[in-house]
Amino acid sequence: MNLTNLQQEFVLHFGEMGSRWGINRTVGQIYALLFLSSDPLNAEQITEGLGVSRSNTSMGLKELQAWGLVRLRHIPDDRRDYFTTPEDLWEITRILIAERKKREIDPTLTKLRELEMAGPAGDDYAEARIGELREMIELMTGFYDDMEKLETERLVKMMTLGSKIAGVIDKAGGVFPTFTKRKV
Repeated sequence: MNLTNLQQEFVLHFGEMGSRWGINRTVGQIYALLFLSSDPLNAEQITEGLGVSRSNTSMGLKELQAWGLVRLRHIPDDRRDYFTTPEDLWEITRILIAERKKREIDPTLTKLRELEMAGPAGDDYAEARIGELREMIELMTGFYDDMEKLETERLVKMMTLGSKIAGVIDKAGGVFPTFTKRKV
């Protein structure tokens, strides 16, 4: 499998970005290759296209499947497994955000709650900061939960409003609660 220059640049970039996003470079490249492929690819095609080992391909595909970003496909009269990505970019984005939340935000929120429930530790400043952080993360996760329930078309419309939403909030005056910086 020969990649076009466009494909090659995209795949290499996703590999570089993968390490910044906390995933293996090869995993990023596998995803990029599948994302750009109009047809499902099998592991041999991925291995050949990226010039990586078969074991790296297998491990990468398993990781991407665990995230829900790669789907297994079967082709009639072919015993090999083929892989593809979801077509809908919004579905991909929702999967990524949900997985990040589950793996990064939720455990942090759980820890913050545990620390608060442990009771006074004799460090008022640290306790207050932990409480503020928990409140902010709960506010953000509540917002995420509300946005996750919206169908894609409504979410896109809301996002395109952008700063106009801030204008509505300004006009509403003090109706909406806000967080302010604490005094040091």
